[in-house]
Amino acid sequence: MNNKYSRWSSIWSCFLGLFYKVNSFWIHLCYFVSISFVGYLALRLSKPRSAPYFRPKNLDLFFTSVSAMTNSSMSTVEMEVFSNFQLIVMIILMSLGGEVFMSWLELHIKSKIPRNKSIENDKIELGLASFSSPENENSNSTTTSSEKTSTHSSSDNPIRILCSVILGYLFVFHVAGISLSLLYIRLVGSAKEVLKTKGLQRLTFSVFIIVSNFSNTGFVPTNENMIVFKKNSGLLWILIPQVLLGKTLYPSCLRLVIWVLYKITRRAEFEYVLRNYKEMGYPHLFSSVHSYFLGATVFGFLFMQFVLFCSLEWNSEAMDGLNFYQKVVGSLFEVVNSRYTGESVFDLSILSSAVLVLFVVMMYLPPYTLFLPRIYQEKDSGNCKPKENEKKGFVESLILSQLSYLVMAIIIICITERDNIENDPLNFNVLNITLEVISAYGNVGFSTGYSCKRQLKTESSCMDTWHGFVGRWSTGGKLMLIIIMFFGKLKKFNMKGGKSWKLS
Repeated sequence: MNNKYSRWSSIWSCFLGLFYKVNSFWIHLCYFVSISFVGYLALRLSKPRSAPYFRPKNLDLFFTSVSAMTNSSMSTVEMEVFSNFQLIVMIILMSLGGEVFMSWLELHIKSKIPRNKSIENDKIELGLASFSSPENENSNSTTTSSEKTSTHSSSDNPIRILCSVILGYLFVFHVAGISLSLLYIRLVGSAKEVLKTKGLQRLTFSVFIIVSNFSNTGFVPTNENMIVFKKNSGLLWILIPQVLLGKTLYPSCLRLVIWVLYKITRRAEFEYVLRNYKEMGYPHLFSSVHSYFLGATVFGFLFMQFVLFCSLEWNSEAMDGLNFYQKVVGSLFEVVNSRYTGESVFDLSILSSAVLVLFVVMMYLPPYTLFLPRIYQEKDSGNCKPKENEKKGFVESLILSQLSYLVMAIIIICITERDNIENDPLNFNVLNITLEVISAYGNVGFSTGYSCKRQLKTESSCMDTWHGFVGRWSTGGKLMLIIIMFFGKLKKFNMKGGKSWKLS
């Protein structure tokens, strides 16, 4: 029995060692592609709610699976087509693709990798030792060698505690959001009536909407997205914190949670994590100054967007039927979702072009874009390692910037959709195509949709639907957008691309 256990332990150690050595990009790519394919099989083998009258095509099901896994919420079919089981499959895909869950999983696996006498463990040992009390120091001086070995084996306690904090962060905010959503639906008759009309279960809807918002996916199990709930301001208030806590404000809130836990428990591991955030190997853990300026930048962007959106759209057709309070909450919800979530309470196709351009810029920005004064930048760079990656190979130098790839993608899509652009220029205009591409790249999900009323050559068989604009694209255009969604989810591996090109 012991031999069998040691054999499996050796195999697991070899796997973890291989995981540590393989390029992280390929691991992430295999993760997303493989789970997207499994999700497609689950959607394909299960019956949609609309069967037998309508079954989505295989490409549309794979597109939906990729969109859920990459947290993009781009859609080629209406959401009410899917059955309750298929919605549960999408919940699992959105959870597995969420940034917080993925970062926890990666940190958890790294914490299991055997690194004998590693520098990281030595640093953590020294850090914990520096926080020990004088009494502990006196007792440690008389410990045996076996006790020292035990201390070394537990030297990764700060990393394990960080994993526990992240997991608790996920659990608490999901449970709180689902509970509040269920309570709101139970107490507010209009929201309950919407679910009854749509044939949606309250528990499935609540779990789906909270997971979708926290993972910044943006899928809603109604055809109209959140437009059908635009007068339910209480529900919008429940969802707004989920959007921010799961993405743009995650590093700031995570550090705040760890600080609060340290103040309550006074555990040395929490203080060590706060002081030695770089040594944790967790890219979402920032310094206190960095976290502060990130939060200030996020709220600054929100305020700027909110003012511009209200000034341009306050008396527009999109605001019809809403009172003052509902306009304020709806506008705030819309601008919060313009970065990485993509839920909408307004029809984007009737918003002004200036607002759409603003949304394109916001969707393009990386999630942790922040204003950081130069003095703090110099302090951060002072702890960096020497220039060890300056010498790059010729192949790496050929890597272009992300903007270059997006321009090429827009050109390719304009080629694949050239017939539609010629015959239906009001729907297939370059701004709508650009917004769709940038939305897929930013894993947002904003879309202007498609309207039969904008057709120059009216088709008698044309019917307005609630799926995204990409639903009207050709097979080549849809495949290109799938590639863009994967590229957007993995864009962190190409943030330094294009630096070999000098434009001056």
